Amino acid sequence: MAMVYENRRGISRRELLKRGTIGAALIISGRAVISPRDAWGLETSALKPETMATLIVLARDIYPHDQLADRFYAIAVKGQDAKAAKDPAHRTLIEEGVADLDRRAGSGGYRGIGWEDDRIAILRDIETTPFFQAVRGDLVVSLYNQKEIWPIFGYEGESYSKGGYIDRGFNDIEWL
Repeated sequence: MAMVYENRRGISRRELLKRGTIGAALIISGRAVISPRDAWGLETSALKPETMATLIVLARDIYPHDQLADRFYAIAVKGQDAKAAKDPAHRTLIEEGVADLDRRAGSGGYRGIGWEDDRIAILRDIETTPFFQAVRGDLVVSLYNQKEIWPIFGYEGESYSKGGYIDRGFNDIEWL
């Protein structure tokens, strides 16, 4: 059977990247989530790439920091994939939790909701579920333990090896 293709010009890859999108444009390719705009990718092993892409958006909605790039959220949720590879029950929890988010969001799924406030309303409905608590609980560590983001928040890291905080800004109250 011969394949028939339309002979019309679509938009080029360069034009697609140049146009950009509102928010992060995450592309699913094979077993990976890719951000062509910011030149990073995240390969998955246990969870579906679509699930990981949703977890990245979910992570930003739970701990929103406009000054953080999506790659930091991708690094933070990568642990969910690693845990899912070792624990089938965790894999089911995450996959079913994301499927529930997509069902609640309607056509286009959770990632398809353009307004952050609309996504937050869905999160308020599920904040007591084991899925939400598992993701939120892991994020508080996996996001904020990334040394690369500490300078963004003005955190200099631990102080014990440098003599403690007493001589290193303990009395600085520039924030007040």
